[in-house]
Order: sequence, then structure tokens, then C-alpha cells
Amino acid sequence: MPRAERRRTPDWLAHPLRWQRGPVPWSAMARGALGMGPLLGAGLAAGRPEVGLLAGLGALFAGINDRSGTRRVAAVQAGVPALGGALGLLLGFATGWWALPLLLTVGLLCGAASVAGPVCSAAALQLLVLTAVGSGMSIALPGWTRAAWFLAGAGWLMLLRLLSTVRPGRPAAGERLAVAAVFDALADALDAVGTPAAEPARRRLTAALDRADQALRLRRVLPLPARAATRTEVATLAARLAAAAALCEASVALLWEGERLPERIPTGPRRLAAAVRAGRNPGVLPAPNSDTPARTAFDRAVLQAGLVFAGTPAPDRPTPRRGPRGIHPASPAGREYGARVAVCVTASTAAALLLHTEHWFWLPATAAFLVKPDFGPLFSRVVNRFAGTALGVVLFAALTAATDRPWLPVATVAVAGALLPLAARHFALQTAAVTVTVLAFVSAAGDRQAAVSRLADTALACAIVLLAGHLPRLTDTRARVGHRSAQALRRTRSYLDHVLTDAPGPQTRTELRRSAYHALAEARTAAEGAAAELTAGPALDWLKVTEGAERIADAATACAVRIEHGSPRPAGPAARQVTAALDAMADALENGARHPTSAPDAAAPDAAAPGAHGPALTGPDCRTLDDILTELHRIRTLATAA
Repeated sequence: MPRAERRRTPDWLAHPLRWQRGPVPWSAMARGALGMGPLLGAGLAAGRPEVGLLAGLGALFAGINDRSGTRRVAAVQAGVPALGGALGLLLGFATGWWALPLLLTVGLLCGAASVAGPVCSAAALQLLVLTAVGSGMSIALPGWTRAAWFLAGAGWLMLLRLLSTVRPGRPAAGERLAVAAVFDALADALDAVGTPAAEPARRRLTAALDRADQALRLRRVLPLPARAATRTEVATLAARLAAAAALCEASVALLWEGERLPERIPTGPRRLAAAVRAGRNPGVLPAPNSDTPARTAFDRAVLQAGLVFAGTPAPDRPTPRRGPRGIHPASPAGREYGARVAVCVTASTAAALLLHTEHWFWLPATAAFLVKPDFGPLFSRVVNRFAGTALGVVLFAALTAATDRPWLPVATVAVAGALLPLAARHFALQTAAVTVTVLAFVSAAGDRQAAVSRLADTALACAIVLLAGHLPRLTDTRARVGHRSAQALRRTRSYLDHVLTDAPGPQTRTELRRSAYHALAEARTAAEGAAAELTAGPALDWLKVTEGAERIADAATACAVRIEHGSPRPAGPAARQVTAALDAMADALENGARHPTSAPDAAAPDAAAPGAHGPALTGPDCRTLDDILTELHRIRTLATAA
């Protein structure tokens, strides 16, 4: 074994040290400073600390979900989870041991709902945490009053976000930046072709497309009174995003071939990005030099994009509707998520009620933050949660030792709120900021001895989650990763079938392609999390499976581009062979998630490897189909080895 591989740090050990990079979010930090602090201060000044605490909690959770995006995207990202939290405060009426069946039921439902998407996952988390808090909180207010003050705090932070993103004289400024980011990400991906940075750049391109699509879709779903100029601007941006999607499809053939590109290729998308940001035409685009079929397709797509920017609609490019997204909560992944969350939260609740009856909600609330599988590997979150809590306790103890002024909780909350967007780059730092905030809240409410008990409760919750979360049936990655990989292959199969047969249907080719790549991105995220889990024994290398599925989708797109630009359509038997192999592989991954011992034998039909397990699909027009079968054979080999 090479020395580099022998000394490689295991993923489960290296993951707790990883953190995100990016520009300093000054605007979000300003909102954080103006969010919780004034609310808590107003409550204390009015002699109603419990009201300031509830409103501050609403602003805290809204601040955690305050991410980049347009105003409508931000409203959905923070508003929907806030509604979940308010519902949790309404449901949190059980006291004592009656809270056990309540949290068991809510944990099952919230864990299962987490697979439906990031917004649903955040809403499910707030619903579960606030159900525990509402059941254990010693505030003499009815549930609807608690929920109302919580929503008022969240609404205050959302109002600050709305005011900070208003751009007078610049209609749809957020949507414009989102569409420009797609062209920039495309240029970066083209620059990276033929280098190790190509795959990450392509994934960033997929994410940029998703963000722009979400921004414009929410603009249609959540309409507000707007001037005619704004409506015209949004229609123009929609046409330019469609042109960007066509360019991305044409570029996949270049990405799939993997050869370094001349400098003129990325220049066109960069000029288009600048034109979107400035709201003008791109000017002169690079002259075409169609020396290969893939570059011919790309040059034609650049020409069509230039026509769109000049006001001429692109031919035969209907505006795509949203494709299917997310996974159904009743799927194997949803059931696995629900069981894992319910077991850990219920066990933490039982331990808390056995040890003490006051403030027992801290244990199940901590467990809920830790155990959500879509939030990252369990061991990594446990380590960072305890480290962040310890850091927060030390910081708050130092603050209270330095001064005991009555304004200290308000100032502490304001500073912690300002640092929260920056601390979100690492879970331990985010935990420290939240811990300081919560300790300031309870201190303002009269509990000045909570720091030590919070640290002890967090340590116990971490131990329970680490043990219960790694029970054999709860830590199996095959359900949550295998199901997502199977879904990605099935969506790729639908896309490829549309390409090969040109059959009319309710979805356009663009919708099907976007849906396939979105499912692939979700599968990769799940695979990366599974690779960093603290698990024992051999397991399928889901990252390699996902990489193979991504190459299959790229090959399908390259095939579509070639057919669109004059290559003959593959014969019916060849097309049926490939789509049948994709169906068989998806079924194998799905069945392997439910019945692991059956996966290797059902991985793919014998024809899944040209030359090795069946005849190759001869002919130049079938080269990409041969590549698809080769990738399927590699996935089958991985499944057999596991």
C-alpha cells in the first residue's frame, strides 16, 4: 500500500476540523446585532422577560436560517421553519412523562420529513426542538401566546432582511445576481476542464442553476404588486436563465471529453455574466472555431444566447417547469431518518426525566440538533457540539465574572447575534454562539446557575446520541444513500429515454436533465456524509457510486447534444439495452438498501459492460452509450466487492 494511503487520516476523524470559507457576511452580521438584542431589551424594559425571551428565540432561529439569496428565497428559508417552531410551541403542552410519547411521535414525523428538502428539514428541526422546549419551559403563558411572540421575533429579523435587500431603481436585483452567477459558474467549470478541479466546478454549476431557478420560480409563486418595468425585467431574466441552461447542456459534452479548452471558450459566458449584472447587451462575443462536434454545439449555444440577450427568443426552448424534487417521507430513507431521530430524542427525554424535572428539555433539544442525518456525520456533530458548548460556557462565565450589570444579557445577545452568521462556517463555533445566547436568555429570565448544568446535559445528550445513533439498524447508510443513488439513476434513465426516443411527454428535456442533476447532487451530499460516519465493517463506497452516476448523466447529456447537432440517433435495441441496464442498477441499489445480501447479484444485467459482459454497442453514434454501460459495470463491481 502506498505510504500516502497508509497515513491518510480517516474521514470520520478529519471531518470535525473542516469549516467553510467565504466572504464576511457583513449585512447578516448587522441584522444579527439588531435582531435578538433589542427584542430582549424591550422585554426586560417592559417587565416581561418571558416575552423578550420568546421573541428572542424566534429571532435566533430565523438568524440561523438567514442565508444568501433573494428576498423571497430568504422569506421561505426563514419563514417556513419559523412556522414549524410556532407549531412546536403549540404542541408542547405535555408535562412530565406524558412528553415521552409526544416527542416519540413528533420525532418520527420530523425525521421522516427531513428527506423532503432543506427547507422542510429546517422546519422539522424547529418543530421538534420547540415541542420539547414548550413542554419543558416554565413560562406561564398559553401555547398560542408563546407561538405568537415567537413568530413576532422571527418576523422582526425577516423585516430587517427585507429592508437590507431593498435596491431602489434596481428591480429584481437579487434574481439578476442569481442568473449572473450561473454564467460565472459555467465559465469557471470550462476553465477547469481537464484538471482535478473540474468535478467540484461542475457541482458548483449545478448548485448555481438550482439557486437561480428557485429565485425565479419563487418570484412566480409569490407574486407581489410590481411595476411593468419589474415584470419585464423578470421575464428577461427568465429568458436569459433558459439560455444559460442551454449553454450548460452544450458545455457538458466539453466537460465529458475532459480535454483542456482554449481561452476563448470561457470568455463568452463571462461576458454574458457581466451583461446580466449590468442589465445590458454582452457586446461582441468570441468568434466560433468549431473544430470538434462538441465545440460546434457550444458555439451554437453561445450564438443562441447572444440572440436571447438581443431580444430574440431562442427556438424550440420552452420555459421549463419545476421537475420532481426531494424524496417522499415514506421512502426507506425517510423511515430510517424518522427511526433514528425518534430513538435518540426519546432516549434523551427519558434520561432527562429520570435525572431532573426542571429544564429537562435541554437534553432532547440537544439530541435533535445532533442526530439529524442530513446535517452531517453524527460523530463529527457530537464532537463539535460538546466542544462548542464548552467554549460557550467558558465565554459566558468570563463575561459574568467581569461584570454583573443588568444590561449584560442584552449586550451579550447582541454581540452573539452579530457573530452568529460568521460562526455558521463551523458547527462548533455556531454552537458556541448559540450557547452564549441561550445562557444570556435564561440569565435574563432569572436563572443564573444554568451554565454548568447545560454543559453536563450536553455531555449526556452527546453520549446518548453517540450510542443510540450507532445502533445497527440506525447507522446503516444503505437506506438513505442507496435510495438517493437509485433515485438519481432513475431520473437519469428518464432523461436518457427522452433523449434517445424523442418521445413527447409532460416534461421537457431541460426539466428532466435538471431533475437528474439535482438528484445527483443530493446523492453526493448523502454519500459524503456517509463516508465520514463512524461505522465499522466493509461498506459500499457510495462516493464512487455517485461519481459513476454523475459520469452517466454527463454521457447522456453529451449524447443529447450530439443528436441535436446532426449525429444519428442510436438504434432502438441499443437504446433499450442501456435504459434497461439503468433500471436494473437502480433496482439493485434500492433492493440492496432493503436486502443487502441481494445487491451484488442483481446489480445489472450481463450486458452492463461492453466487451466484458456482453457485446459492445458498435458504431460511432453509440460511443456515449458504451461509456454509460462501462460506468454501470464499474458500479456493479463496487457493489459486488462490498
